[in-house]
This record gives sequence, C-alpha cells and structure tokens, in this order.
Amino acid sequence: MAKEITDREEDYSQWYLDIVKKAGLADNSAVRGCMVIKPQGYAIWEKIQRQLDDMFKATGHVNAYFPLLIPKSFLSKEAEHVEGFAKECAVVTHHRLMDNPDGSGVVVDPTAKLEEELIIRPTSETIIWNTYRDWIQSYRDLPLLINQWANVMRWEMRTRPFLRTAEFLWQEGHTAHSTKKEAIEESRLIHDLYADFAENYMAMPVIKGAKSANERFAGAVETYTIEAMMQDGKALQAGTSHFLGQNFAKAFDVKFLNEGNKEAYVWATSWGVSTRLIGGLIMTHSDDDGLVLPPKLAPLQVVIIPIPKPNGVLKEEAEKIKQELEAQGISVKIDIDKKKRPGYKFAEYEMQGVPVRIGIGARDLEQNQVEVARRDTKEKMNVSRDGLGQSIKDLLDDIQNNLLERARKFRDDRTHEAKNMEEFEEILETKGGFIMAHWDGTTETELAIKERTKATLRCIPLDSVLEEGVCVYSGKPSKQKVLFAKAY
Repeated sequence: MAKEITDREEDYSQWYLDIVKKAGLADNSAVRGCMVIKPQGYAIWEKIQRQLDDMFKATGHVNAYFPLLIPKSFLSKEAEHVEGFAKECAVVTHHRLMDNPDGSGVVVDPTAKLEEELIIRPTSETIIWNTYRDWIQSYRDLPLLINQWANVMRWEMRTRPFLRTAEFLWQEGHTAHSTKKEAIEESRLIHDLYADFAENYMAMPVIKGAKSANERFAGAVETYTIEAMMQDGKALQAGTSHFLGQNFAKAFDVKFLNEGNKEAYVWATSWGVSTRLIGGLIMTHSDDDGLVLPPKLAPLQVVIIPIPKPNGVLKEEAEKIKQELEAQGISVKIDIDKKKRPGYKFAEYEMQGVPVRIGIGARDLEQNQVEVARRDTKEKMNVSRDGLGQSIKDLLDDIQNNLLERARKFRDDRTHEAKNMEEFEEILETKGGFIMAHWDGTTETELAIKERTKATLRCIPLDSVLEEGVCVYSGKPSKQKVLFAKAY
C-alpha cells in the first residue's frame, strides 16, 4: 500500500485529518460542522462508552434521558449559564413545513411559528433542574445521581472531526446533594474517575487541576479538568467536572426538607466527556503509518492473517488460535480475503491501529510458531504456538503500558518552567508544550498573556506546591505555579 497520510512534521493538522479519513473513523456530512461517525470510529466510542458506563454505575450512578429541545426561557434563569452558551445555540422557531406555492420544494410554514422558541441542547443543566424540582422534596430523595448519554449541539465556527464539531456525542452527569461537602466530594470523585480512565484505558497521561475563574464552566462555582498533551505540544481538555453550588437549584427553585425538617436548596454537580476523546486518542498515540490504539479501547485487538494463501490446514490452525485468544477475552479476526495480498492487509490493519498482527504460514506450522507484529513499536517476533493465548494477552498488556509510558515521557520532556515573559515566549517559540509559571491570580493578567502569546491558562494543578514567587507577566506576588499551553 502506497504512503497515504501526510507526515506529522510536515503538516500536523493534515496528518490528523488524513488518519480520520484513511483509518475509516469519520466522514464529512451534508450539514456544515457535523460529521458522520463511521463504524470503525463508532466502535471505538462504544468501547469508551461501555467502560465509562461501568465505572459510573460502580459508583452508584444510573442512566436516564432528557429532551433534546429546551424552552428558551429556561436558559434565561441562570445568568452566567446563558451568557456562556448564548452564541452557540441553535434555535427551533417553527414546527411545520409546507409545499412552496411555486412548486420548487418545501418552505417553512409561516403560520407554524412556535409561541416560545426551543433550543437544541448545548448542555442539559436547565431542563434537568427544571425536572428535578418535581423529583426532590425530602432529604430521603438525595443524593440523586443521574447520567445521560446523548448528543448536543454547539454552533462552532471552526470545526475539526471529533475535536470540535457542531454536534457531538457525550455523557453528562447531573447530581443533586443535601450538603455542599457531599457535592464537592462528588465532583472530585468524577474528576478522579476521568483521570483514571484517561490513563489506564486511553493510555493518555493527564494533569488534574482546577480551572481559573475565567475558564470555568458557565454557572459553575468550581471546574475541575484533566489536561493532556498532544504530539504537537498543544493541550487538550479531555474531561471536566463541575461543582455548581446552589446556582441551578435557586434558579429553578429546587428545595428539600432536611433532616431538621427545614427547607433548603440542594447542592449540584455536572460533568462530562465526549467524542473529543477519540481525537485525543489519535493525537496522543498515532504515527506516520496511521492510527495507533491502546489495546483496552481497540475494537479489534488481534488480526490473524494466513500466509501466503489460506489453505485448509492454515484456516483450521487460524481458527484454533482465534478460539484460544477469545478464551482470554481478546477480540480477534481472521482475514482470509483472497482478493488482497498479505502485504496490503498488513498495511491496512496498521492504518486501522490493530494492536497485534499474527501471521501464520506453512513454515510456521512446521516450526510450531507464529509471526507476531506489535503496532506500537513495529517489532516483529516469532512466538511459540504453545501457550500462545497467554503470550498474546501479556503482549497486549505490555503494549498498553508502553503507550502510557511513552506518552508520559513525551509530555514530561516537553513541560518547562518560565520565570518571565521572555522565557515564556522563547519556550513557546522554540520548544512548545506545557509551561509551568507563576500567576498573580487575576483574570486581567490571564487574558493579557493569552492576547500576547495565544497560550491559555489550562489549569491550577491540584498537586502544585505552594511557594512564594512573582507572576511571570505582572511581577506581582504569586503563591504557586499554574499550567499554560496553546490548546485545542
């Protein structure tokens, strides 16, 4: 197979788009800014969804579903929330079409105008809290731990498949609690859960931190984030968990009788991750030959290719290997397509990011071995047929760990400290990556740095050591370093 994708060093943005297309993950659609997620891409999302869903349910959460359409008046009830999303909202104004009198198709029926416009959900806090008012009366109804898997729409001007699209898939958790302490603990619990998932399933190391006031979710008291570094040195916000205080409870009048039989407003959280994680997977691990997937999230973990032609004996042996691997919980496919040469198949599965390829030929049968190729390092090795199931299981674990450690080393090697703006700008210009620097805590300074360098304050790391210093921009006193980077 000829070279099909642009080199990362040549054009990183085009490299990314090439992988999305050539690995069969997504296509453009007829709707501007929206994508078609193809079966290969959706299979990855299903793996992400299944694992996260299990993790949510293991911590007491249950799934529900809320309407796609939200009355416009709901968004007006929480001032910061509507301000944060107003410019991204898609609005439904009519409920019917009619034949065009000139016979050229259909037009909006002017008599079908809605009394109140409906917003296609950019997020669901408002309609969910309007519902919770009917669900919550007493402390016995709390905590309420709800998650929904859904699609949302935010009218983005500049889009890129998975990373930023007008419509995307996600999960959004919305919980209600009787105390502030419990709600904060919930938001931190999910924050830790997201970090665990990113590192142990995506093999994507993250920095856990809190957003600055300027970068918080609209309507939140505190926003916790996980920030990952992509191979071009830019940051990706991979998941957020928000402590909402009582803002939405007050906006929608959600009260409960506490154990002292006194009425009080409930405390809230919300949290979510989206199909953006697939973009993070691509940009964390992939190379100039295509997609690289961590085994835990690869829809197909092993492909078996009989060589050179799948005769009866080779087919039979391939089927035995498949059964042995499946007994280990490994997803396996045997490719016996006679229309494609082995070399073409090798390149095809390499492009798709299949972690392990097993080749088996007549000579391998004679020597009681198979040829194994691992996608992460391109290494090929002969592996004994005896105990092959356990050998491949161990190899998949090794690939998973290697991808995490490789990504962590890449991030750590590109994380630098800056004492002043000259160092700050030199790092951005010559090295890129993450910058740890003192900040005086003001939005004015944060915005000035962004205006000057296009780098944003990604988070205040939770493990950041308190230390006296001076702000990298203003020279004013600072008590800890924070994380800056250019970002997606």
